[in-house]
Amino acid sequence: MAATRSRDDPDPGSSISYWLAASPGGAPRPSLTGATRADVAIVGAGFTGLWTAIALSDTDPSVRVVVLEQETVGFGASGRNGGFCQASLTHGLANGIRHFPDEVALLEREGIANLAELIAFTRTHGIDCELEETGGLSVADQAHQVDEFKAWVDEAAEHGEELVFLDRDTVRAEVHSPLWLAGLYQPPGRDVLLDPAKLVRGLARVCEERGITIHERTRVSSVERRAGGVRVTTDDGASLDAGHVVVATSAYSGWLARLEQHFVPVYDYVLVSDPLTPEQRASIGWHGREGMSDSNNQFHYFRLTADDRILWGGYDAIYHRNSGVGPQFDRRPATFEKLEIHFRRAFPQLGDLRFPYRWGGAIDTTSRFTVTFGQALGGRLTYALGYTGLGVGASRWAGGIIRDFILRPDSDLLRLRFVRSRPLPFPPEPLRSIAVNLVRHELDRADRNEGRRGIVLRALDAVGIGFDS
Repeated sequence: MAATRSRDDPDPGSSISYWLAASPGGAPRPSLTGATRADVAIVGAGFTGLWTAIALSDTDPSVRVVVLEQETVGFGASGRNGGFCQASLTHGLANGIRHFPDEVALLEREGIANLAELIAFTRTHGIDCELEETGGLSVADQAHQVDEFKAWVDEAAEHGEELVFLDRDTVRAEVHSPLWLAGLYQPPGRDVLLDPAKLVRGLARVCEERGITIHERTRVSSVERRAGGVRVTTDDGASLDAGHVVVATSAYSGWLARLEQHFVPVYDYVLVSDPLTPEQRASIGWHGREGMSDSNNQFHYFRLTADDRILWGGYDAIYHRNSGVGPQFDRRPATFEKLEIHFRRAFPQLGDLRFPYRWGGAIDTTSRFTVTFGQALGGRLTYALGYTGLGVGASRWAGGIIRDFILRPDSDLLRLRFVRSRPLPFPPEPLRSIAVNLVRHELDRADRNEGRRGIVLRALDAVGIGFDS
């Protein structure tokens, strides 16, 4: 009899995320075959595509929607992220103030309402995604960040965001680490923790209960304008004629040339530990179970899972020439080793903790760190991409915006500059690789230089260009 592996003993060569491994995907869905028709074709069965399908169905249940997925539901970032779901639509309040000062108050309200509606949706539809309303905790591990934290409390309050400053003793009493010098606690209401694979698979279930068809293992090769709509063609020669097509492929959108300038795919890497023993759990405190991050340019994010494992990710953001994405990049031993070293500095009391799950995934990053929307083919094609690592919550709102483009063109939200404007484009290769790697080097140097930003970063700040994950 062949040996089977337990959840705590995954294949050491596997790059599957803990979430996808722990949440069975059910029976495979058939590929698209032959020629068929729909009102709306959606390319991509991640959060953006599925939330869009649900929003269309909410507004007009008679709309025929077909979703095409190259791999399986949640294969991309939707099944590989850290499970942090935040209200912010603007990649944080500070970024919103910087790029959309006249709209940030409205966008904050929209984001908070969107998160509340997401939570309610999971409960109404019985999606058990291990959602925890814990609040968030940012920590400072460099002296210059402490004063920045104190200043930000007052500025955030002016925009309605409640933050609580924690001094060194208080933050270390909450989460036991010798590295923390201060903390910023954000009470529940603006972020939650969840299991993203269970959420995305729950969304797929709701879609199918509403009569929405999802085809997996269906790679789209072209989208062409046709009389009265578009034709979507697959690698296998199948076709889908529709009135509209939605491109919801995020970091995997390089197949559509018109989108290449708007984003760069960068790889982020994650570790997940064995379950903590009661003694290990007691040694770290963390009784509030907050989702956490440090405050460096190259930052770490970390959290507890529902079964008391520690997820530890971030730091490196790796770009591959020509916007490369693929399974060959899902494992990066050098980054896994680096993350483990950093973890043991933060939690030396857990020196013998194993990390059986190690994976990577591509994040769609824009130069302003926020989602960007657009249309093409005479308004028959609509896209949204570029969440820059904060798409778990924002993708639901984006799905509503895509719905408005198709069914409610008079929506006031479509007139927002946040929706209408585009981020500054990234240059083509070879300048793209040179620029991205230069910025990564400069961010690392700033972290090692008490946060002082060099001339390259200051120049990019001046024109509103950034790089993040």
